[in-house]
Amino acid sequence: MDVLDDLAFRGYIFQMTDEDKLRRRLAEGQMTLYCGFDPTADSLHAGSLVPIMGLRRFQDAGHKPIALVGGGTGLIGDPSGKAEERQLNSLEVVQAYTESQRVQLEKYLDFEAVHNSALMVSNHTWLSELRTIEFLRDVGKHFSMGYMLGKESVSSRLSTGISFTEFSYMVLQAYDFMELNREYGCELQVGGSDQWGNITAGIELCRRMLNKTVYGLTFPLLEKSDGTKFGKTETGTLWLDPEKTSPYQFYQFWVNAADRDVVKFLKLFTFLSRERIEALEREVEARPEKREAQRVLAEEVTTFIHGADARARAVHISEALFYGNLQDLNEQEIAEGFSDVPSYALNGADEVGLIDLLVDARISSSRRQAREDIGTGAIYINGQRCTDMAHILEPSERLAGKYLVMRRGKRRYFLVRWSV
Repeated sequence: MDVLDDLAFRGYIFQMTDEDKLRRRLAEGQMTLYCGFDPTADSLHAGSLVPIMGLRRFQDAGHKPIALVGGGTGLIGDPSGKAEERQLNSLEVVQAYTESQRVQLEKYLDFEAVHNSALMVSNHTWLSELRTIEFLRDVGKHFSMGYMLGKESVSSRLSTGISFTEFSYMVLQAYDFMELNREYGCELQVGGSDQWGNITAGIELCRRMLNKTVYGLTFPLLEKSDGTKFGKTETGTLWLDPEKTSPYQFYQFWVNAADRDVVKFLKLFTFLSRERIEALEREVEARPEKREAQRVLAEEVTTFIHGADARARAVHISEALFYGNLQDLNEQEIAEGFSDVPSYALNGADEVGLIDLLVDARISSSRRQAREDIGTGAIYINGQRCTDMAHILEPSERLAGKYLVMRRGKRRYFLVRWSV
């Protein structure tokens, strides 16, 4: 399938410049394109998946992707999508974030392909070499105030205020496009729809200063069907770093996708064929209770981001929790599966009374409440209901020799850990 037709089917295209010309250029042969990634944290997050996978789809179609990490523009701050000024980070912090994101991006693009290997660069390389007077004289003159004020990323901030620092971001991003065209022959910039003004500014600068025709394409900014922000969970942002969001938590985000979202997510975040996705869509309509589409989605995305071993571990944890077979979990799986639940460290004692533990670990609010919880069958130890008020927890009950998984009611989990 033509790459633009594939992107359209999958819901990737929000805007593009001169579609007919862009189609003709793509049909002529390999094109170099780029997308920028803003180093505002030490990890990319779920919102970064659309541009990452967009670049990968172009690469799979034979084109050459450039991942540009904003080591220079990250020191300035992009005003797009923000109601107020960003807090500026130090050079050391931005460089650390840039390097972390560089390592992550190397997992998702092919840097060893024979004919279209991916490239990764930081715009700090050239922006740090710019001289103020020459830059204002040679580049700044191509940007009129009316032109810049008319861009959504700037105009939306005029009522709340925008500094010259963030106001200048558009010029720097436009310069990036020109530099990448000059150095690598880059002809297409892709990014989120909030980057449209910056992208078209770069297209215009390439026309004015290089007399070159280049193109732009934006992806939609995602929102879940319930109106909540995509990539947010009860515990916060869905990170791609397994140390910040465990593969199990990552898997759970996708497996819990709403029926109204799952087909859209399959199109955007998997490399499944059109036929396979349409078959899963029919499955959602006919047998939504089986949640087969959600399972496939979770396995595909977790494998792409974290690898087959992490995916298998996440599936194993999920099945153990669902069927109550917690004894099947090893130490790593227990720690990963319950990394986001309240935990309690128990020091020294080999044995402890159940009521004492429920109160000390704040699973129950008082001894009276603890007795009531036990009596009504609300307390589970390692997946098994316990109704014995006098139960003593012994070392033989510990999972992996150091854990107890406590549950109160249907969903409230607690992890008790013995210190070694």
